[in-house]
This record gives sequence, structure tokens and C-alpha cells, in this order.
Amino acid sequence: QVQLVESGGGLVQAGGSLRLSCAASGRTFSPYVMAWFRQTPGKEREFVAGIGWSGGGTYYASSMKGRFTISRDNVKNTMYLQMNSLKPEDTAVYDCAAVERSITISGVYLRDSYDYWGQGTQVTVSS
Repeated sequence: QVQLVESGGGLVQAGGSLRLSCAASGRTFSPYVMAWFRQTPGKEREFVAGIGWSGGGTYYASSMKGRFTISRDNVKNTMYLQMNSLKPEDTAVYDCAAVERSITISGVYLRDSYDYWGQGTQVTVSS
């Protein structure tokens, strides 16, 4: 009954910024790891960024590192993705994901590690 709802997507010019949010609703929820993935038609979902329970451990795909920043608020059960210097290749549906059990660092990057998924928010970057 846990639901994850993304928001903050939209249309932005190349070089611009967006801030995405992922909020959990339903039963009480204690996600050990939360992450962002993205998907473009014709491509499988790819890892964007992940964050551990304390917020101290953050993980980024190489193409996003230095441009994107992930954070979370455990009181609100909300995760954020600040996206700067956006490129047209960043255009995708961005999904948030969460898992309540402890996972390995390598598992952070794998979609099969996560049990809960949002429906996605569209990000479109124009050139």
C-alpha cells in the first residue's frame, strides 16, 4: 500500500535547472535506500542517483555527477533531486524508488534492489 509520488518535472531549456521531489504516502514507511532512475522510450530504466538512510552516502551515475544532487528528509519521507546544467539528453521520465531492507553498496545501482516505485515525472530539456 506504499505509494511514491514524483513531482517537479517540466520543460526547461538546456543549461537550466529543475528540482524533483518524491513523497511517500500510505502506511508507515522506513526506506533504507532511495534512488532515482530515468527511462526514455526504447531504452531500459537507468540509474541516476541514490542515497542511504542517513543521507551521508550518496551515489551518482558518472554522467550526472557534478550536475545533480540527491537529498532526503526522513521526517517527511521525501527525496529530492536537484538537477543543474540540464542537457537535452537528460530528457526522460524520472522515477523514484525505495527499499526498506538493507542492501549492499553495489545493490544501490540495481533496479531489482528496489521494492517500491513511483509512476514518474516527465523532464523535457529543449536545445
